[in-house]
Amino acid sequence: MHARTDGWTPRTLERLGGWCVRRPWRVLAAWLLVAVALVGGVAAFGRPVDNDVALPGSDAQVARDLSERGGGPASSGQVVVRVDAGRLDEPDRRAALERTAAALAAVEHVTRVDGVDARAGTLSPDGRTGYLTVRLDVPAREVDKALSRSVLDAAQPARDAGVETVPGGALATAAERGGSHTAEAVGLLVAAVVLLFAFGGLVAAAVPLVTALFTLGCALATVGLAGHLVPVPSVAGNLATMIGLGVGIDYALFLITRYRALRAAGTPADEALVAAMGTAGAAVVFAGGTVVIALGGLAVAGVPILGTLGWTAGLVVVVAVLGAVTLLPALLAVLGPRLDALPLRLRRRAADGGSGWARQAERVTRRPWRWALLAAALLAVLAAPAATLTLGQLDAGDDPPGSATRTSFDLLAEGFGPGVNGPLNVVAAVDPPAAGTADPRLVELTRELAATPGVASVAPVRLVDGGRVATASVQPDTGPSDPATAALVADLRDVRVDGVQVHVGGATATRADLADRVRDRMPWVIAVVVGLSTVLLYVAFRAPVLAVKAAVMNLVSIGAAYGVLTAVFSWGWGVELTGLSGPVPVESYVPMMLFALLFGLSMDYEVFLLSAVQEAWRATGDNRLAVRDGLAGTGRVITSAALIMVTVFAGFVLHTDPVIKMFGLGMAVAVAVDATVVRGLLVPATMALLGRANWWHPGRRRRPAPEPDRTEALAGLSSNSQPPVV
Repeated sequence: MHARTDGWTPRTLERLGGWCVRRPWRVLAAWLLVAVALVGGVAAFGRPVDNDVALPGSDAQVARDLSERGGGPASSGQVVVRVDAGRLDEPDRRAALERTAAALAAVEHVTRVDGVDARAGTLSPDGRTGYLTVRLDVPAREVDKALSRSVLDAAQPARDAGVETVPGGALATAAERGGSHTAEAVGLLVAAVVLLFAFGGLVAAAVPLVTALFTLGCALATVGLAGHLVPVPSVAGNLATMIGLGVGIDYALFLITRYRALRAAGTPADEALVAAMGTAGAAVVFAGGTVVIALGGLAVAGVPILGTLGWTAGLVVVVAVLGAVTLLPALLAVLGPRLDALPLRLRRRAADGGSGWARQAERVTRRPWRWALLAAALLAVLAAPAATLTLGQLDAGDDPPGSATRTSFDLLAEGFGPGVNGPLNVVAAVDPPAAGTADPRLVELTRELAATPGVASVAPVRLVDGGRVATASVQPDTGPSDPATAALVADLRDVRVDGVQVHVGGATATRADLADRVRDRMPWVIAVVVGLSTVLLYVAFRAPVLAVKAAVMNLVSIGAAYGVLTAVFSWGWGVELTGLSGPVPVESYVPMMLFALLFGLSMDYEVFLLSAVQEAWRATGDNRLAVRDGLAGTGRVITSAALIMVTVFAGFVLHTDPVIKMFGLGMAVAVAVDATVVRGLLVPATMALLGRANWWHPGRRRRPAPEPDRTEALAGLSSNSQPPVV
């Protein structure tokens, strides 16, 4: 028996699939043209990134807006200089640094160079460390590797004099841009092995990888080009790659599984493709839609960086879905019977009632209380550390040793103190305007700032905008990621001087405000995402109890991910295995972004499992039998899909960026827990306990007629679909 394809979405997908089957070469040519245009655009114009964090409505943003009234360079970087012995202001070294400053000023896009000078505070007290400030005429997102290399090459006179030179600031960030692709390679390798076991042939295993990589390339190129129009942080590309590989391979796996099952049942190839589009294709569209809806919930956060990460990840998911319902059927139509070419002699067990998942389903539904309590205990242990989760901010001191960002950070901290890497920009609105820096109000302001506990030094006040705005750089005693620095931001904002309104900005203050906003808005994001997803599930299954329970199950796996993140990164349990030298703060926006992503991805497996269970329920009216059949029929394919996604995500723990490590580990843990403990134990156990209440609906007859309805269009991977064996 095959699921019927009633409903607008399945019928539309069947028509789309039929069109792609009849004109496969047109579809492939269209995709190729789009890919060439997008990749060519990136090759011609580049893909700028901008890690500057803006936060409208925050005090840090007010400070930034006021300080920008005085103009200034588009961006700036540093060249950090250091000697092991002696001082940088010795005559021969001073002359070498002056020649270096002149050479730097001649580099394209450099507008001014401020040299090493003890009076300006750019020479350390021991004279061994200093830095030249390089003012640029391009914004930070356009400072690329080539410009960073040109600036460093121009510092050759200093190196000839035995002075170590390291790029700092925006120049260091640009120098580290790109990097290796070890994370992607590891994920793809393991995914290929899983697909080989799932499909038993080289060609069939290669098709999901090809479609996923092709659509991912198109999506990443689009994101890269968008960076010319809006700020796109570097983490967006890595996160999009992670998501794109995972969902792209999984969606192709689901469709090919359904197609091969129909072919094995004797359905002609073209008809099988069309039917697979109406069933598994509808499930893919629904699953992708849930991810996009969950990411859309980030809009209520009021945090631009989260909004950007949301739409970039959502774009990748949309392109992956489009590839699954157009590119993939066209490719399958061209391959035809060659899909099963190059088979491997792998041992495959029959997917019948004697399979491992069928036996597990029988055990869980026979003693649901035992398994529900066991699953709850396991999840509670994993989630327990999340009770101590605190939001913080990372700094370059958390980057891998040897990187330009880490080296310059450590050299400056050693020479000038930890606060030099996170100066606070105190901006004061002066009313009436000050005639000069000797204005008594500004003198008092400087004195109050210097007297604030935690302040190491205060730079001379500078006036802009005709004396209406005064700025002063304050160096804390502590580093940017230290909680004491965030506390100092609040203390400085409490400074009161008549005629002066104090605001505190800079990267460190902005990230402190970001953490506060994320903490305040997190409940709203959770409410919106859970509410929208519950409504979507209700529309799909028309069972309110089932919809609410499914939403709660998704929250459980996210809690486990939070717990592991806290234990590893905040507590330091095994953090060295991730490539970090010690515990680091959990970046403030990571938990909120993880919530939106994981809630959407978890819904994928929930939909596939519940669709199969509902199909069996409508056929038999026996709740426990339906749960057993649904779990037995989808267990293997969900395991295959989850294993691919887990390995892809876990591979990103090898990335050099600590934030990417957090996303990779958190998502890998959540998907692994979701596909095993939650879907394999907790969901079937609770459904067995709820009994017929699962399917209750106001006004519905006690037992529905055993006919499939439009929800069965989502049941492309039911017990009748013969999922692959891993």
